[in-house]
Amino acid sequence: MFRVKILAAVFYVVIALAEELSFFEAESSALKVEETLPKKPLEWPPLETEAQADELAALPEPTPTITVSASIYHPEPGQTDSTPLITADGSRINPRNPKKHRWIAVSRDLHSRWGGEMQFGDSLWVTGISDELDGLYIVRDIMNKRMHRQIDILVGKHDKDYGKWRNVQIARLD
Repeated sequence: MFRVKILAAVFYVVIALAEELSFFEAESSALKVEETLPKKPLEWPPLETEAQADELAALPEPTPTITVSASIYHPEPGQTDSTPLITADGSRINPRNPKKHRWIAVSRDLHSRWGGEMQFGDSLWVTGISDELDGLYIVRDIMNKRMHRQIDILVGKHDKDYGKWRNVQIARLD
């Protein structure tokens, strides 16, 4: 049995060597693939038809992202105004679990009232903080006028989220 295995291995090596050195050239009656393909430039992503190309052109441009700094804030008078459970747009914060709202405050330079692009109620996609805090938020509050290009994420006093992050990306969802 061992001799048969060695003979088979030698046979496969000889066949592979012969194919490599082109001793066996089988001519096929089928056309080669290169000869059948039209000579047009390739596109990415590949488009099947002109209708798909028109569909792709009709899609809206991707929303540009803005790089900001991010921090967290608690609904308490030391970090807000005299009404910590009411946001700038009049929304009421649940004092037992403020984090569940997923609301944020934006600096004034980002808000449309002061020449920015965002308004109250806009949905923002936030990335670059952490797996737990990244995600979808709604603009409900405004930060103090001394802050620029920054967002504040609303969390509860007992949540274990603390920190300040730079190079956070936000994108407004339409």
